[in-house]
Amino acid sequence: MFTGLVEEIGRVSSVTKRPNAVQLSIRAKHILEDVSVGDSIAVNGVCVTVSRFSSAAFTVDVMPETIKSTTLKDLKLNDPVNLERAMQASGRYGGHFMTGHVDSVGRIVRIVAKGNAHYLNIQIASGLLPHIVVKGSVAIDGTSLTVFGAESRMLTVSLIPHTSGQTILGDKKIGDLVNIECDVLQRYVQNQQETEKKPRPVKKDLTYETLQANGFIN
Repeated sequence: MFTGLVEEIGRVSSVTKRPNAVQLSIRAKHILEDVSVGDSIAVNGVCVTVSRFSSAAFTVDVMPETIKSTTLKDLKLNDPVNLERAMQASGRYGGHFMTGHVDSVGRIVRIVAKGNAHYLNIQIASGLLPHIVVKGSVAIDGTSLTVFGAESRMLTVSLIPHTSGQTILGDKKIGDLVNIECDVLQRYVQNQQETEKKPRPVKKDLTYETLQANGFIN
């Protein structure tokens, strides 16, 4: 699990493309302080596993499903990426619960500056709307943000100066693609509501005839 609080901006140091797979090496500093092979790291919000590391970089393998459903396939040499290690039970908790399993890719269609904030309008798949709630949370490229609008396939979020400066979102432009993960808790609530709407079988009263028909009495 992750929190959506980006720890560091890394840089892609190598991209090795294979049939239906990509291997990425990413330069970092803070992330490498206690990294181990097998650790989970969110790269632009995508949970990947460290396959090896050095004092300057770590390497991950991106599998076919991840290639198909995220923006990691588009990364190039020296591209900046948001990085976050998996949360620890003993650490402070901020942001919101993230799994690192991206739901969809969205496209930035508008950027509006208002005071010290920047509002991003992101075009999303219509199927995501039931899982997004205004004033709720959403992860954009692994960054926990508050939802300010969600309608007609359009998601609106706001960046404060700190978020713009400490993540790659501050450098995004119109037309850029971003990874989107809906709030997993909202998904659970939505699934529970849908389950409760389904008709339940009517329970029959326990009668002498029912017991006799099922062999409990002669």
